[in-house]
Order: sequence, then structure tokens, then C-alpha cells
Amino acid sequence: MISKLDQLREMTVVVADTGDLDAINHYQPIDATTNPSLILKAAELERYRPLLEQSVNRSRQSHSDWLPECMDTLAVGIGREILQVIPGRVSTEIDARLSFDTEATIARGMSLVEKYQNAGIASDRILLKIAATWEGIRAAEQLEKSGIQCNLTLLFSFEQAAAAADAGAFLISPFVGRILDWHKRHSGKTDYLPEEDPGVLSVKSIYNFYKQYGYDTIVMGASFRNTDQIEALAGCDRLTISPQLLEALNNDSGHLARQLHPDDTGKPIDCDQLNEASFRYQLNNNAMATEKLAEGIRNFIADQDKLEKRLIGETTR
Repeated sequence: MISKLDQLREMTVVVADTGDLDAINHYQPIDATTNPSLILKAAELERYRPLLEQSVNRSRQSHSDWLPECMDTLAVGIGREILQVIPGRVSTEIDARLSFDTEATIARGMSLVEKYQNAGIASDRILLKIAATWEGIRAAEQLEKSGIQCNLTLLFSFEQAAAAADAGAFLISPFVGRILDWHKRHSGKTDYLPEEDPGVLSVKSIYNFYKQYGYDTIVMGASFRNTDQIEALAGCDRLTISPQLLEALNNDSGHLARQLHPDDTGKPIDCDQLNEASFRYQLNNNAMATEKLAEGIRNFIADQDKLEKRLIGETTR
């Protein structure tokens, strides 16, 4: 019997949510995603030690403010290694501390693309990950116009998704598991069936809206807590999945039914075009999205801080 992972590949582009080359080699995804948390984990792997040391040494020799340069050099180095073993793209995160600064995000994004190009990697194999704040969405809009494609991440609401599509973002990453986490914490309900899971329903609504209105922006569900959530989104454009859940799908040979289809999107979904005021107002009225977006940015910054301390520690060896 064919595994559920292989069945999923027939209807959805499978993306590995890891920087672990062994896992990527094993599951052979099309694309891979990274973020500060995954880069931090990858930096602990022995296979990346030479790259880490090289990033520190080069950055210290060429820049007085070497730490941000070193962070990006390491991220690009890990991304380049990943691109040796996947046929598609790697997503590399822009410093989360710039999430509310459009111009700084654009400048940092262009710098990352230049680093990839200097490493022999074409821009069409890279996605820049940017938090889906108003400022981040505007940065993505400008980068897309420059031919640099973006992955708008930390997306928890319909408003963020609508604004991202209007901005022409190449791809969005709506988070499934973190939405469920919030609802469990605030509802007192501990178990949700896949068909009532608020994270699953959020992605389905966004997917259907995009297909109804002909948006080209790719929907890539992310942040899964279990395989039920993944199976409930079979047919989504892309799904980025951790190695643990990839393994679970690979070991299951049951039937996997398609749940999302571009020609079957249900009732029409209305949405007015958002300006900055209406975006901020609607996001503010969504307590879950407001809290999870802020928490996600803080957590990425915390892991960036940990990684920076690790890099500083390399200078004292």
C-alpha cells in the first residue's frame, strides 16, 4: 500500500519544516523552510560547525558591526546546503526585530538575496520569510515588484491573508497548530475534531477565498500539531511539515482523501479591500491573531538572541 505521505504528494507540494539535512535527504521534499528557531537547532548540529566557524571569522574580519552580518551569512550558508538536496526553494527569515520597519526589511531582504547570489544561488530558488505585519506586507509588496519573492509568515487571520494577496505576495504561511493552541487555552475545550479545528478552518477559508477570486498567492499551511490536521488540509497548495509528522505519514498506509480543491470552494466569501486603518482595526479585533502574531515575533527574536550569544561564544574559543 502507498503511504499517506506519498498520497499527499500527489495533491499537495510537501515542504520540510527543518534545517536538518539528514531529515531532508530522507523525506525528499520539494522545498524547505527555516526560521530563527530552526537555524538555532541546526547550529547545534556537528555537520554545521565548520559553517558556523567560517561565518563568524569572515564577518568579524569584514564588518565592525559583525553580528547581524554573521547571522545572515550563517542563514544563507545553511540555506545553500539545503538547496543542494532539494529541487525547489528554501525560505530564509529576515530578522524578526525588523517586523515593524518596512524600509529596513526591504534592505535586509535585498542583502540576503545578494549573499545567495554571491554563493551561486539564483533568486528564483529563494523565498524571503517576513512576518505578516502591516509593515512586513508592504515590504513584501515592494520586494515582489523588484522580482524578489516572499513568504509571509506568522499569519493567523483572514485579514492578514487578504492583505498579503492584494500585495502580490508569492506565498503565505497560515499557522494551524498555534491557532488551535490559543483556542484550547481560551475555550476550555481540550479536543477538536479535524472538521471543527479552528486552525484547519482558517486555512480552508483562506484557500477557498484565494481560489474564488483568482489570487496567485500560494497557501502553505504550517505549524501542525498532529497528522489529523495535515490530512484535513490534503489538497492545499503546499504544506510545510516537521520530520516527526512526515515520519508518521510515511508509516501510515491508510487511504488519504482530498479535502481541498480549487474547483470546489463552497459559498462565496466576501472581503473588502483593506487599507492600513481597516487592517489594523480588524486585526486588533481578532484577539487570537493579535496575541499569536506578537508572541511569534517575540519567540523568533528570543531565538535570534540565543543564536547571537552562541556566535559571540565562538569568538572566545
